[in-house]
Amino acid sequence: MKLTTLMVQGTTSDAGKSTVVAALCRLLQRQGVRVAPMKPQNMALNSAVTVDGGEIGRAQALQAQAAGILPHTDMNPVLLKPSSDTGAQIIIHGKVRADMHARDYDQYKTVAMGAVLESYQRLQQQYQVIVVEGAGSPAEVNLRERDIANMGFAEAVDCPVILVADIDRGGVFAHFLGTLACLSASEQNRIIGFVINRFRGDISLLEPGLRWLEEKTGKPVLAVLPYLHGLQLDAEDAIQSSQHGSGRFRIIVPAIPRISNHTDFDALRAHPDVDLQFIGPDQAIPAADLIILPGSKNTRSDLEFLRQQGWETVLRKHLRYGGKLIGICGGYQMLGQQISDMHGVESAPGITAGFALLDTVTELTREKRLQQVTGVCAFAPDPDEARVSGYEIHMGVTYVSKLSPAFRLDGQAEGEGAVSADGQILGSYLHGMFDHPEACQALLHWAGLRSEHKVDLAALRELSIDRIADAAAPILDALARLD
Repeated sequence: MKLTTLMVQGTTSDAGKSTVVAALCRLLQRQGVRVAPMKPQNMALNSAVTVDGGEIGRAQALQAQAAGILPHTDMNPVLLKPSSDTGAQIIIHGKVRADMHARDYDQYKTVAMGAVLESYQRLQQQYQVIVVEGAGSPAEVNLRERDIANMGFAEAVDCPVILVADIDRGGVFAHFLGTLACLSASEQNRIIGFVINRFRGDISLLEPGLRWLEEKTGKPVLAVLPYLHGLQLDAEDAIQSSQHGSGRFRIIVPAIPRISNHTDFDALRAHPDVDLQFIGPDQAIPAADLIILPGSKNTRSDLEFLRQQGWETVLRKHLRYGGKLIGICGGYQMLGQQISDMHGVESAPGITAGFALLDTVTELTREKRLQQVTGVCAFAPDPDEARVSGYEIHMGVTYVSKLSPAFRLDGQAEGEGAVSADGQILGSYLHGMFDHPEACQALLHWAGLRSEHKVDLAALRELSIDRIADAAAPILDALARLD
């Protein structure tokens, strides 16, 4: 079967769509095919900065890596970043377009579809194959009108669809049949086959069910993918697991309601000497060597949440006992004297007192700063031996008073971030600060961990992409056999 566009949809969220798209991109790239990923509409607080200076979901950046190309805003033309249960920041072609209530966005989707089709046409002109990822499930009948994320897109560009379900959740055959039942006849005909994800056990015990499914639907099972442990892939949004490591150095991160870019901690989770734990609402807060306040899509609201959960007392006790504290992006803003949002950028206009642990003041601004950066860790004994790379995604300016910088970035005269006078607290806007092996080691050394281990997150991601591609090879083989 000759493909120019293939869409991967799922019976549920987290069925494995992102992983399958990344795997197919890597398989096609190995064959010398110019391939690009695309997700028409994504709702996620984990985002990445693109080569054209925009913002897309991190899953699409990972898929671009799998395809061997640089991430571009056309790969995720519509990104929704929730700021509340009913509202989100709308990002079109990598730039903030508006903040909208869910009901208003539902009407706006006709405009968003225009942006999606523009991006699709540009990708068509540059690549031989486009592998498109759906969002959530096409069975969400309440969202079908003006749909741009699933079958609405597939129908508009007239592309085939494969449907993925996660057998580890249970009820996989019901998921497939139930999804088909919610689709129109033309949408059902568009599905060319099924992929079962995360299977573990004896495949012979599954085969009767596969034959039943194929006879019932008249559609083939293209592949049964194994459950692969230990993958190091960027999560699209939700924190993947509450499990934590068994390392001797404990790091805790509050799982605030609007946590953003928690992929910042992937390298720490992979470190053999680190026990990293996300602490959710109303959970006991354990003693730790290092506390990290993460990024937030609604900093003032999440700051109040932390106060209600007792974190302000915990932070001050932690520092009294000699613990170290890092704030990243929104977490950095929280550490200062106050956060001013007079324009109502994130929520109602106003000023919120910070934790007053750093002598800084933050003003939220309408303009979002998006840039990829490289530099050195200014706090390291030999900064030149501690290179760092990362990216900035924030709406706000933080003014620092007489504090040493955390990093010195290439091409910038002024330092970035701040380190407290006693050396216990570090704040920075730099997402991905732990991703570079030397920076990760320097930051952990600053925090008190003496370890020779270096975690190369980029190398771990590459190995994981190759593993999922190897496992997904039967999908391409099956597609090649279709008429």
